[in-house]
Amino acid sequence: MTNEAITDAPSVTGHELWAWRQNACQAAQAAGVEAREVDWLLMAVADVDGLALKLGTVQGRSHITLRYPLAELERRWQQRLTQRVPVQYLVGETPWRDLTLSVSPAVLIPRPETELIIELAAAAIANSPIGDQLATGVWVDMGTGSGAIALGLAQTFSAASILAVDFSAEALAIAVENATRVGLRDGQSPTPDGQRITFYQGSWFEPLAAYRGQISAVVSNPPYIPSALLPTLQPEVVNHEPAAALDGGDDGLTALRILVTQAPDYLVAGGLWLVETMAGQGESVRDLLEAQGSYRDIHIWLDLAGRDRFVQATYAPE
Repeated sequence: MTNEAITDAPSVTGHELWAWRQNACQAAQAAGVEAREVDWLLMAVADVDGLALKLGTVQGRSHITLRYPLAELERRWQQRLTQRVPVQYLVGETPWRDLTLSVSPAVLIPRPETELIIELAAAAIANSPIGDQLATGVWVDMGTGSGAIALGLAQTFSAASILAVDFSAEALAIAVENATRVGLRDGQSPTPDGQRITFYQGSWFEPLAAYRGQISAVVSNPPYIPSALLPTLQPEVVNHEPAAALDGGDDGLTALRILVTQAPDYLVAGGLWLVETMAGQGESVRDLLEAQGSYRDIHIWLDLAGRDRFVQATYAPE
């Protein structure tokens, strides 16, 4: 960044920023919003760190650069309080694993619990008798949204080819932006990861006809919330996140049924099937897999809160 750019960037004194933080925390408490979100917002848009905010030492600084003026920061914070806009959408990004991902209302905000699906995939391949073959094959992130899972897979399986599929062109634009930022988009120059992600727009497996019988793993965080439950969700979710990424139909299993029934046409023998589900759906998804008849080694995995969150299976054609 040039000296001119630093001079032209909005800035405040530490005392001014601290005063705004104090008022914002009080307003958050009054509105039923967690005060810690104030510091999350400040660390995203200002040249400050969490410790300085926690200890109050930020007050002694004479010059703090901001992404935008304090008045704009206040306007966005009011959107958080009065309209319940998620703070991640207010700043346009969110941390996930070791990445900072761009997000917008076109994509679901990646949750910390979803990070575990990457570790489960790694463990599944380590335990597979054909793990070496699968690790260098073609992987699919079905319903990629922001591209979070595709990026995590690309980082973990550096010799695999990753296909990221989504029905939404707006979501794919965000996913492409995130992949490009870290050098993992198909067609970019080689990076230490050596990995590329290719993006396809379409409904589920529809754009992947050329990959029938060739896919090593299908990984997905599909919409799984029963339609009737949507109005009961937090306003941050139901009023701002994309309904298509949430609504799983009458029983929440519509998308999961598609993944169960269509994946066998695309997976190699011994391929991995791994999805995230809503807490309480694990046994229902197991039943779907068993009824389909082409899966074995079905496992239900718990998240860090002890809730059934992921279901894994191996494709085993007769």
